[in-house]
Amino acid sequence: MNVLITGAAGYIGQQLVKLLLEQQKHRVIAADIRDVSPFECHENLTYVKLDVRSKEATTIMKDYAIDVVVHLASIVTPGKKSNREFEYSVDVIGTKNILKACVTSGVKRIIISSSGAAYGYYPDNPNWLVETNEIRGNEQFAYSYHKRLVEELLSDYREMHPELEQTIFRIGTILGETVNNQITNLFEKQALIGIVGSNSPFVFIWDQDVVQCFAKAIDHTQYGIYNLAGDGALTVDELGILLNKRVVRIPAPVVKYGLFTLKRLGLSQYGEEQVGFLRYRPVLSNEKLKKEFGYVPMKTSLEVFEYYMLNRLKKRMEKENHPSQIF
Repeated sequence: MNVLITGAAGYIGQQLVKLLLEQQKHRVIAADIRDVSPFECHENLTYVKLDVRSKEATTIMKDYAIDVVVHLASIVTPGKKSNREFEYSVDVIGTKNILKACVTSGVKRIIISSSGAAYGYYPDNPNWLVETNEIRGNEQFAYSYHKRLVEELLSDYREMHPELEQTIFRIGTILGETVNNQITNLFEKQALIGIVGSNSPFVFIWDQDVVQCFAKAIDHTQYGIYNLAGDGALTVDELGILLNKRVVRIPAPVVKYGLFTLKRLGLSQYGEEQVGFLRYRPVLSNEKLKKEFGYVPMKTSLEVFEYYMLNRLKKRMEKENHPSQIF
């Protein structure tokens, strides 16, 4: 099949392209807004420049007779110069444009990278969220809210255009050998911040499990909505033990006021909305992924976190000119 991957130059996109080329089952059209292709030449690979908000999406899908679209393009970690309007235009308007192009071009299936953040950060979230739980992404948290809006849009398309099959992965926190994001930044601090009265649980997923699931979804007979997370969850206290770091617990109002002040002074890009992010993290059940989609993650939340720590230590030792053989 002809597979179009948006956001192909991103962290997961690059790894997915590499895996698909190794499998040699499909022709890959790697699309990204960035000018320079990060990929080597391959007979089954074509690189195209694409802004997901543009009309070029329809032209590309028709020109390359696309069968399946893997839509990865979104703003996961906004830059310091980013703004909410821009993030909305890429995340929501861009997805709407891609969906419209899929229908116009006769694409058979679209595979979407959603997030556990789509469920929202609420004190009444169940201990383990399942795919039938309500999507309530918080409006004050752009990433969470945009994932909610995208999923509402996808729901509308399932009713209006059932011929376009949808596979949606609600992904937990991705960890891997080289991952660097808002969550891993928390682990690099001298101490972990905890909110009084909250365990702040985390569910992790290995980046290679994510890539394998997207590849499997391309020609799997099963499609639908799946939480994508490793088995189990880790509380902030358990993370503190693993990292050998103190957990400093602060009352929520104090953290909220501090973040509010820092953002207004231009000293932080994150504001008071992060209190909910730290306090009420969604914990994803992966039972449907295992039983219905037929994929069992290769690493649990604990195992992928230990893998992340091992590679973090290895890089630190190499940087300090220590021997690299630490096993």
